[in-house]
Amino acid sequence: MSEKLKWRITGTKRLLHTPVFDVNEQHEIAATGIEGDYVAMDAPDWAMVVAEYQDSFVLVRQWRHSAECLSLEFPGGVVDGGEDAATAARRELKEETGFEAGKLTHLGTVSPNPALFKNQFHVYLAEELTQTGTQSLDSDELLTYELMPTDEVIRGYGKGEFAHALMGTALMLYLQHRQKRNDD
Repeated sequence: MSEKLKWRITGTKRLLHTPVFDVNEQHEIAATGIEGDYVAMDAPDWAMVVAEYQDSFVLVRQWRHSAECLSLEFPGGVVDGGEDAATAARRELKEETGFEAGKLTHLGTVSPNPALFKNQFHVYLAEELTQTGTQSLDSDELLTYELMPTDEVIRGYGKGEFAHALMGTALMLYLQHRQKRNDD
């Protein structure tokens, strides 16, 4: 039954190349014979870190150019070529906040938007944190980090500066992990 829902890519043409993703047009044919051209974006995988320090989350506040606003979210970023997602998560946490994780747990991997993007989004829980006191930001990165009580973040998500949809995904994976830990 589900075989009838699958499509096959018969050709790809790059429409746009940018530093952060490529936009491609894919010619596709469905099992039923329907044909069409569809847009797909190729981007590197992304990693986000839910970092717990005492009874707080470590968050970063930064300007989001497309939304034209400040965003308060978990640290994270692009998984560099040749790097695994866990290494990227550790690196991003340290670069953006100066915290190092003594323990890193993979909470889940999802597709950030399967209608448009081909990449994966990896979420990690960082615990047993040590503060090095040193951020190592990229040359075009302007951000601050702060600690906020865990429950305040959970209650505040979806309001004001807590608008990053992938942070909501990370929170859900964190809450599932916390529930499983409480059940065990």
